[in-house]
Amino acid sequence: QVQLVESGGGLVQVGGSLRLSCAASGRNFNKYAVGWFRQAPGKEREFVATIDWSGSITYYADSVKGRFTISRDNAKNTVYLQMNTLKPEDTAVYYCAAGLSIATSKDDYGFWGQGTQVTVSS
Repeated sequence: QVQLVESGGGLVQVGGSLRLSCAASGRNFNKYAVGWFRQAPGKEREFVATIDWSGSITYYADSVKGRFTISRDNAKNTVYLQMNTLKPEDTAVYYCAAGLSIATSKDDYGFWGQGTQVTVSS
């Protein structure tokens, strides 16, 4: 079992930055891939970024490539999402999720956090 807690969301202006954190508890967190997903009102939950257990492999959605960076610190059981050059369309609830292998589909992740709101104002 893995428990995940997101933090770092908030209100930011267009062009600003935020860093989200996903803190994990439970056994063997460093063996899990971790993904970030987001869900805007009235829309389906979509893939944002993912990182493998070692931190050496990452994938990004085209919409965030070059602006967002995912990283992890296994010693701290934490995964980060650095978000730069934020746009209004980045507004959503952001969720982190853990799974046994790196993947872009939300169906491949078995453990989810409760989410953190990110609002980008223009």
